[in-house]
Amino acid sequence: MDPVTLTTGRLLLRTVGPQDTDAVYAACQDPDIQRWTTVPSPYLREHAEGFVGQLTPGGWANDSMFTFGAFLPSGQLAAMLGLTLVRPLGTGEIGFWATKEHRGNGYVTEAVLAVCRWVFTSVGLDRVEWRAEVGNHASRAVAVKAGFTVEGVLRSAIDNKGVRRDCWVGSLLPSDLGLPSTAAYLPAPS
Repeated sequence: MDPVTLTTGRLLLRTVGPQDTDAVYAACQDPDIQRWTTVPSPYLREHAEGFVGQLTPGGWANDSMFTFGAFLPSGQLAAMLGLTLVRPLGTGEIGFWATKEHRGNGYVTEAVLAVCRWVFTSVGLDRVEWRAEVGNHASRAVAVKAGFTVEGVLRSAIDNKGVRRDCWVGSLLPSDLGLPSTAAYLPAPS
C-alpha cells in the first residue's frame, strides 16, 4: 500500500522519512519512551535512520505495518503511531508514544482515533488491539479515552529488551466508533 496522509482538527498524520530522522532521534532520547516501548536503549542515531529509512517504508510496502508521525501545524513531531496487521484475522495492533513536550494535550488520543477509523473504513479491519506493559498508566489512559475496552492481563506477553513482561490488552471494534464491521459479530451471552 502507498502511504496515506490523515488529518484531524489539530494534527497531520503522515509517514515519516529521512527528513524526520532528527525529530525521531531526539524524541527517543526520552527515558520514558525507552522504558515503556520496545525502542532500543540506548537509542542511537543509526536506530532513527533505520526506522525512517527502512522499517517504516518497508511496512507500508508489504502491508505489514502502517507508521504515522503525528505533526502539529508548526511541523513539530507530537507523537508516533504504528499499526501492525494480522491479516488472516482481520486484526491490527496499535502502539504509540508522545514526545515529552506534547504529552497531556490529547494529541495521541486524537491520532489513535483517526488511524483506527481509517483502518476500519479503508483497510477493512474488524478489531484493533492495544497492549502495554502493566504499569504504563499513560498508555492505558490514552487507550481508554480512545474507547478501547480493557480486556485483561496477558502474562509474559511482551518482550521488552529481552525481558518478558505482563501486559494489559484492550480492543476497539468498528461498532465502538459507530462504524460497520466487514464480518458479523456475535458477542458472548451475558
